[in-house]
Amino acid sequence: MNPDETIETLNELIETAKDGEYGFLSSAEYVRSPEVRKLFARRADECRQAAMELQILVVALGGEAEDDGSTTGTVHRGWMAIKDTLSGYSDRAILEETERGEDSALSSYRKALEKPLAQEVRNVVEQQLQGVRRNHAQLRALRDQARATVD
Repeated sequence: MNPDETIETLNELIETAKDGEYGFLSSAEYVRSPEVRKLFARRADECRQAAMELQILVVALGGEAEDDGSTTGTVHRGWMAIKDTLSGYSDRAILEETERGEDSALSSYRKALEKPLAQEVRNVVEQQLQGVRRNHAQLRALRDQARATVD
């Protein structure tokens, strides 16, 4: 893969990480559980750090790093706010939407790893994918817990 293609792939992942950061921060504003609010704040910080790590790689490759989330992420967050208003800001609904955001992040990272990346870049992307998997599994467990207490 040439450097321009690698930069494009990394910038897409930066958008994904920034979407995660904004999504977790937005979710933290509305969730009632103090424990989940703290978890979301930590996950937002991890996403911010992941984006910074990717931005450093882009600059090292001679590119200009993205510094914002995607349009899709913005639309998702707006829709999530509307949906949460309609559903009374239930923790369950917020967890379901946040999990959906992590589904999207998993897809983005998997797609990036299908490309021929330099080993240094691949190592970073694989490491970050492990964090996304952890987030997804944790959100799924919390969502299942919320469903069990509501149903």
